[in-house]
Amino acid sequence: MDLDDLFKVFLSIKTAEGRAKSTIQQYKDNYKYFTAFLEKQNIEKSLNELNRTIFRKYITYMREEVTKFEDHKYKTETQRTKGLSPLTINTRLKTLRVMFQCLFEEEIISFNPILGVKNVPNPQENIEILTIEELRSLLKSPNKSTYAGFRDHTLMHVLIDGMSRISESIKLKESDFDFKHNTATIRASVAKNRKSRTLPLKPLTMRLVRKLIDTNSDFSTEYVFLTNYGEPISRDHFRKRLYEYADQAKIKKKVHPHLLRHSAATAFLEDGGDIRHLQMLLGHSDLRMVVRYTHLSNKALQNQHAKHSAINKVANKLSRPRKTKL
Repeated sequence: MDLDDLFKVFLSIKTAEGRAKSTIQQYKDNYKYFTAFLEKQNIEKSLNELNRTIFRKYITYMREEVTKFEDHKYKTETQRTKGLSPLTINTRLKTLRVMFQCLFEEEIISFNPILGVKNVPNPQENIEILTIEELRSLLKSPNKSTYAGFRDHTLMHVLIDGMSRISESIKLKESDFDFKHNTATIRASVAKNRKSRTLPLKPLTMRLVRKLIDTNSDFSTEYVFLTNYGEPISRDHFRKRLYEYADQAKIKKKVHPHLLRHSAATAFLEDGGDIRHLQMLLGHSDLRMVVRYTHLSNKALQNQHAKHSAINKVANKLSRPRKTKL
């Protein structure tokens, strides 16, 4: 019942089930965090040593002792604070839940040691999105006279226009773009849900992509978004550059690649876009996920309230001249 052996069996099952490489890597990372905790606590990596108390100690350890972004080379010292966020803690626990439940259902283990351990409460705060003016300022920030600046400018257009994930966008190849019909195809192999989808893109975005592809002719690769050395750009590389552009644009909000997708989806709804069509564009099979990723601004909420509030009809009736005399 060695945990490392059990984890290898779990990975082989999930690989056979066709889980995405990014998911498999997340399993590996989260398992590594847990076993590092066990080693620090001098707990043997054995199934028989695990129980609810151990997992709850692990939760406390993540909440109070682990340094946030400790191994992240792009984070500043002020960002490296003690204690992980509830979302991060619950994500790390999810891997352990999936692992032990899988092994239990496959009858490889006789009990599930994490069963009954609850997630950390994660209050849902209002998520700030970028306004149209902020998006416009962000797009103006890159120096388009340089290769890297023009590449970033183009990638931002694709992220905003296509509302695609950064992990999907940086893996786009020349053959994924259809310049006749102004579309880009997210291949099933790179899509988060393992289902391909086609994104309509505006002619402006397609012209930028075409120009970038022409500029890439010196490199022997089919990928579109490259570093100065011709290698596919990484999420962390682009995220760091996006931070810098946000600073240049004097945007005080925490800007990251997914915020572009989130802001574009919200703008789509606020402009009257249909939520079912948005679901298809975002690539979600569950409509509830679309609601989770879109946050209507207070201004839009006020406009809708002013237009549709029941008090409009009530007030109109009460405001009619009142007859008091014969």
